[in-house]
Amino acid sequence: MDNRSLVPHQPSEFKLPIAHWRNVFRPHDVERKLAKLPQKDHENLRATYERMLERGPERFQVKPSGIPDMAALYEALPNFTEALDDVKRHVALSQDSRDGLEVTPMLLLGPPGIGKTHFARHLADLLGTGMSLVPMSSMTAGWLLSGASSQWKGAKPGKVFEAIVDGQYANPVIVVDEIDKASADAQYDPLGALYGLLEHDTAGSFMDEFAEVAIDASQVIWIMTANDERCIPEPILNRMNVFEIEPPSFEAARQIARNLYRSIRGDHGWGGRFSPEPADDLLDVLAELAPREMRRALMTGFGNARLDQREAISVEDLPKAGTAKGRIGFLQ
Repeated sequence: MDNRSLVPHQPSEFKLPIAHWRNVFRPHDVERKLAKLPQKDHENLRATYERMLERGPERFQVKPSGIPDMAALYEALPNFTEALDDVKRHVALSQDSRDGLEVTPMLLLGPPGIGKTHFARHLADLLGTGMSLVPMSSMTAGWLLSGASSQWKGAKPGKVFEAIVDGQYANPVIVVDEIDKASADAQYDPLGALYGLLEHDTAGSFMDEFAEVAIDASQVIWIMTANDERCIPEPILNRMNVFEIEPPSFEAARQIARNLYRSIRGDHGWGGRFSPEPADDLLDVLAELAPREMRRALMTGFGNARLDQREAISVEDLPKAGTAKGRIGFLQ
């Protein structure tokens, strides 16, 4: 591994990350596989090997340049304090050395819409790396994580290969969303690849079934989300730090709603047409919603206020509960 320090990009409001090169595969292995391919057929596999050689094995391995000021993150995610504390400890350990950032795989356990995926995006920004989302509720076969054999029609590499080899980073954040909803059967287990991937030593030579070339996935930062831990095999639970995410208190929910209002307003050109701060009665109503619902409600509120050519969102601008079939589920 070449330890030349680099700066890949500047993430949001955090410090510039320290970056080194890390080799995520051995070109000789790829060249050997490519040489053995028959002249005909296997076009997708050939193209994959050629793309790997063209891009080369080096990827950014990044970490914050110091222990970042996480006060804004604690304020934005008040019910994720324990998970943030864990990340902060790992960041502290990686400072003042050439060691990479290692974060123990974490499981965020809590009800839908509480902000688990939102937390993961903030974490990727904090660490200065990329994020890949793997929605397990839509996965019906194990090969979506670890790739399918090139002998199968339409086969391709898995999500881990794509995140590392096709991405920019040796240590991306990979979010396995709703891991408890993975549909396993006797032939294919969607969680099967995780037994090796969540162990640091075995992940260092992860074998994608399509490419059949060892990939260094040991630096991946794993975040799992789930609503019910009873559906997760015990050996996988034992490989993770489990954090039970409780719904925020009423005051914390008001703060989340205020932060979302400011964020939406600041992220859009039309935001300047609206008041810098939301009204107190609006925050009181939004505080009764899950964070995911808050964002949708606020977007509707901004739109309705704009249609009425007002600069402030009122409670009446928020969506109302609909019928059972089309129910949005915001206001009672």
